[in-house]
Amino acid sequence: MRVSVDVLEDLMTLVSELVLTRNQLLQLARASQASAFTVPLQRLSHITSDLQEGVMKTRMQPIGNAWAKLPRLVRDLAHELGKKIELEMRGAQTELDRQVLELIRDPLTHMVRNSGDHGLEKPAERRAAGKPETGRILLNAYHEGGHIIIEIGDDGRGLPIDKIRAKVIANGLATEAELAQMHERDILRFIFAPGFSTAQQVTSVSGRGVGMDVVKTNIEKIGGTVELVSREGRGTTFTIKIPLTLAIASALIVESGGERFALPQIGVVELVRVGGTQEGAPRIERIKESAVLRLRDRLLPLVSLAGLLRLRHEETDEGFVAVMQVGGQAFGIILDRVFDTEEIVVKPVAPILRHVTMFSGNTILGDGSVIMILDPNGIARAAGVGSDTATEETQRGAAAVVGHRSNMSSSLLLFRAGDQTPKAVPLGLVARLEDIPGERIEMSGAVPVVQYRGALMPLIPISAGWMPPEGETRQPVLVFTENNRAMGLVVDEILDVLEAKLEIQAGSGRPGFIGSAVIAGKVTEVIDTAFWLAQAGEDWFRPTRPTQAGGPRARLLLVEDSTFFRHLVVPALSAEGYEVTAVDGAAAALKLRDENVPFDAIISDIEMPGMDGLAFARTLRAGGAWSDAPVIALSARAEPADVARGRDAGFTDYVAKYDRDALLQSLRDCLAAPLAA
Repeated sequence: MRVSVDVLEDLMTLVSELVLTRNQLLQLARASQASAFTVPLQRLSHITSDLQEGVMKTRMQPIGNAWAKLPRLVRDLAHELGKKIELEMRGAQTELDRQVLELIRDPLTHMVRNSGDHGLEKPAERRAAGKPETGRILLNAYHEGGHIIIEIGDDGRGLPIDKIRAKVIANGLATEAELAQMHERDILRFIFAPGFSTAQQVTSVSGRGVGMDVVKTNIEKIGGTVELVSREGRGTTFTIKIPLTLAIASALIVESGGERFALPQIGVVELVRVGGTQEGAPRIERIKESAVLRLRDRLLPLVSLAGLLRLRHEETDEGFVAVMQVGGQAFGIILDRVFDTEEIVVKPVAPILRHVTMFSGNTILGDGSVIMILDPNGIARAAGVGSDTATEETQRGAAAVVGHRSNMSSSLLLFRAGDQTPKAVPLGLVARLEDIPGERIEMSGAVPVVQYRGALMPLIPISAGWMPPEGETRQPVLVFTENNRAMGLVVDEILDVLEAKLEIQAGSGRPGFIGSAVIAGKVTEVIDTAFWLAQAGEDWFRPTRPTQAGGPRARLLLVEDSTFFRHLVVPALSAEGYEVTAVDGAAAALKLRDENVPFDAIISDIEMPGMDGLAFARTLRAGGAWSDAPVIALSARAEPADVARGRDAGFTDYVAKYDRDALLQSLRDCLAAPLAA
């Protein structure tokens, strides 16, 4: 049956109006508390939601429709450029709104052309770089939280950071001093500037300098964001995040300067109440004239919505902060009030307001009032935080290289379990805090479990006498996840999250605890997370990918790409008296070596992206500041052949993951005796 597109568009418009009418009725019912209308209104609301979902499906098309012409385009491109190119497409059945599909078709085509022309090298160059002759372009699409995520990546030469720096200075976009303070990712974002190009010549394929700015503008027009990650010699990946549909969206209704606005939930990470009377509540601080919020382990720049829109308002440090994520940049919007969440019908901005980039549209609320829809991208640009680098640097800690150091402050989660003594765990280890109803806890043999995200998650109680709560009584649980594994640690009460220097005094050998520390003026027990994970199954420490590492007596460098296991190991080894510095890969470690940072021993994972542990060890032994330092290998594979390969590469010792006792003994042995010639 063929249906005209106009008919479907009209149907969508009618459903949008029905949603608005439903919202108005619900608003009236809430105001009058007319109980006679409650049940029929709930029924009407459900029917409207189902109808809305059904009509939305008529507009949905697989994204593969936008990719249909790309294989031929890539074949022609390979022939024209004399390259070997393989196009891999994943998630072609992922569906999104037809209107969105039409708007992203051209940007996707342009980015694939760019990957083939600028990104991938010719076969001879790839052979010389130790790569396969055939370059690969990957298209990947998937749903995530009401959005479509599209990744366009290649395994080519990557973006030339030095050429981009030179071009930025030549075009007057930034000074050398400003570039020196920028994170590498922010320098790469200059490719989105209008007319920016590092191409030496104009080709018929691409390189005219009018591409990426148009791509970014078109994606932001539909409420999306585009981010990039690039490593020279290894390739570039662009990540596009766009809404499923442009017609109906979920939004927070907020107030600032006496006016109400709709804030799309697509970019809201969390809401924070600031300036409360409670001790330790988050507060708005000021650095010179700029407002900032100290939120857990980062400093967040703040934007006053009333100030930005020039509304009458009194300066106050109380209210709410909506933490927004625009691409790779996080910032907060200061609000006076937050009302509730509503499904809003997006109406286009009137022509007279199109020059105000802080708005993406308008909508009619349930009470009949018309309000503007805020555009997080436009707010970020207007406030000057869209490409701000100071926050990024602070967020990563000045340690773009150093990821974790045992003598630095870290975020800790405090809780109670078993007795009244507070207990602590590094916040970086905890994936989620859950409050699970007792009725959901079941028994599998003698082990309590809960159905969690499509799988059974074991619950490990710290208290020996713990009994599952009954009925709807809720049980606090700390959830730890890594790869596809999950474990819930059962506690009595969540106390606080705070920033503190973790100076651990070795304990009395009590299983499950690595020692005590004074935190917030109280003696606090620091749990041995590895011990509790082991209670959930030994497979946590026999992974298929890199996991942990540890550190020596004096100063130890830990090279480990897994954030989870860096947080797991650093506190355990610092409790043994070692000063540990952890980095996320061989490149970061070699940067420290080039800066002549001294270490007494080095512990390295074997399986890491980029340069693996074996190549890292050979590089160290080839010369430099650490050529004579003991280097201990950590690997899930500890067969004789693996050990032999490790020793041939230059490792002093080889320890299986995660054998903590063996690692500590190896450290003692390596530091007690000098490295053999």
